Amino acid sequence: MNKHKLKNVRRNRRTIGIRKRVIGTPDRPRLCVYRSLGNFYAQIIDDYDGRTLCAASSLDKSLGLDKAGNTAAAAAVGKAIAEKASSAGIQAVVFDRGGFTYHGRLKAFADAARESGLKF
Repeated sequence: MNKHKLKNVRRNRRTIGIRKRVIGTPDRPRLCVYRSLGNFYAQIIDDYDGRTLCAASSLDKSLGLDKAGNTAAAAAVGKAIAEKASSAGIQAVVFDRGGFTYHGRLKAFADAARESGLKF
């Protein structure tokens, strides 16, 4: 099997294992992230109602990013999602890392979201 295809298969398996345990409730919705090669996406989801409460990504023009695939962009997305969550009345979430390892861009995102007042 191709090395890149094998990486995706393993990440998808980890994602399924994480989703078995992490469930977003109305009290503590799920903060779901996706990290592509060039961008970073985050959304807060209520799994009971099956709807997205708020979302942010590095594609947002309001963030004013030069490059979207680095740790600074991920930190900006973390700050933006925390601000949107607080305006929607969400203080605490459960973190769904989406099968990605917790380092680099993902860690920068989580640290920025925590510094902006989001609890997880």
